[in-house]
Amino acid sequence: MKGIVFTEFIEMVEEKFSYSMMDEIIESLNLPSKGIYTSVGTYDHSEMVQLVSSLSVRTQLPVSTLLNDFGKHLLQLFSKKYSHFFVETTNAFDFFERVDHYIHVSVLRLYPDAELPKITTTRISEKQLEMLYHSDRKMSDLAFGLIEATLQYYNESATIEKSNVDESGSLVKFVISKS
Repeated sequence: MKGIVFTEFIEMVEEKFSYSMMDEIIESLNLPSKGIYTSVGTYDHSEMVQLVSSLSVRTQLPVSTLLNDFGKHLLQLFSKKYSHFFVETTNAFDFFERVDHYIHVSVLRLYPDAELPKITTTRISEKQLEMLYHSDRKMSDLAFGLIEATLQYYNESATIEKSNVDESGSLVKFVISKS
């Protein structure tokens, strides 16, 4: 997993909870990286699982809620740092349809070792889009937060239905219906 995900998670925890909480979490875990991350480094996904799980225990918030919040945090970062991806489209559905074939391709040019989720979209109608999220990391709650924040970025309201396609949670279907 790319280091920017870790550095941004740490920033979110420090902003939302406290610097000392993040420090306590890192100190309490036996992380191979020792909790020292650079945005361009690559780290084992298991470290993120440990960080989020520990935060969940300390805050009494479900992991799903924390990952959703983190997805929203990441979208704010992405929309500023990679604004060109956002201004090239005028609505959320067009943006979602570009994620796998354009945005992820661009990310892989910069970071060939990045392991990105596979996103497949099907436009059901003008007001409805189906998105399949496939990732062995099983972080669909983070994807849900990214979807919600993208809709908000484009000032669109929609309902989002999420369902597991397989029992493992590595393949998840989102049906996004605009109001």
